Amino acid sequence: MVNDKLDIFLNTMPSPLERVEHEAFVQRGLHLYVKRDDLLHPHVSGNKWRKLKHNLLEARRLGCTTLATFGGAYSNHLAAVAAAGQAFGFSTLGVVSGEESSVGNPTLGFALQCGMDLRFTSRANMRNLSENALLQLLNIDTEKTFVLPQGGANCLALKGCREIVEETNAQLGYLPDYFITACGTGATLAGITSALDGKSAALGIAVLKGGFLQKEVEKLLATCPQSFVIPEGNLNQQSAIVMDGYHHGGYAKWTPKLIDFINAFKQLTGIPLDPIYTGKMFYAAHELAGQGYFPEGSKLVLVHTGGLQGTAGFNERFGKQIL
Repeated sequence: MVNDKLDIFLNTMPSPLERVEHEAFVQRGLHLYVKRDDLLHPHVSGNKWRKLKHNLLEARRLGCTTLATFGGAYSNHLAAVAAAGQAFGFSTLGVVSGEESSVGNPTLGFALQCGMDLRFTSRANMRNLSENALLQLLNIDTEKTFVLPQGGANCLALKGCREIVEETNAQLGYLPDYFITACGTGATLAGITSALDGKSAALGIAVLKGGFLQKEVEKLLATCPQSFVIPEGNLNQQSAIVMDGYHHGGYAKWTPKLIDFINAFKQLTGIPLDPIYTGKMFYAAHELAGQGYFPEGSKLVLVHTGGLQGTAGFNERFGKQIL
């Protein structure tokens, strides 16, 4: 079966854990590691793979042949689902918020190349209607269809993201003092937090403004404990901190300082960052280190959640900012 490729790919785990020497961290006596989830797969990388892994396994178990999901015209999630479908033998359908004219952008162009069937709806519909209502409105046949939420945030996603902690513990031989990740839906941060049992701090850097992600993370942790092996009575020990001051204006917004940092970080370390998610998170960690936020001697693991495919679309809209 084509889906046997999924089992083969699962055996390629885990992602590398790299020790990075960076002056801002070294000066403060900090030990910096980067969990290179961006290297998991050329197109289904980072937290997109983590969030999709157990959803793909469940879709296969249920005998589903199609993956349906939702997103904006530049959605990393849409691109990842399209690539996963092509790689592992599922048909894919993407409901896109906005006008069909956006199909020419690099993200949707890539989704089309992967064979995704794109359907378009208004932003108001995407914002106000449930997933099932949207599928009905667009007359989409859902037989043998596995529906993924926008952004991929569900309990199966958390189950995949908690494996970041398990892998890191095995690679280091211990848990670091801090796990730090970009925070868009809250699923990656919640998944990491669910595996810590209060033994490490989980820090999420919000990439959009609004101040609501802390509650979203707490809601996911409260909704999904049955998906994990969390000792009974220990749920209250699961805590995460979302920092809202590093969004650089909001989702997909940016500042010259952010772009300069992304380009300088790649030149120094060889690690590419994107301006929507990982760039903001690494920038925040750099700033927090300089401010003395982390105690001397702390061991930090920054989770590189991928998203690099979005750089092409960013450069198309704003000129070649990211080198």
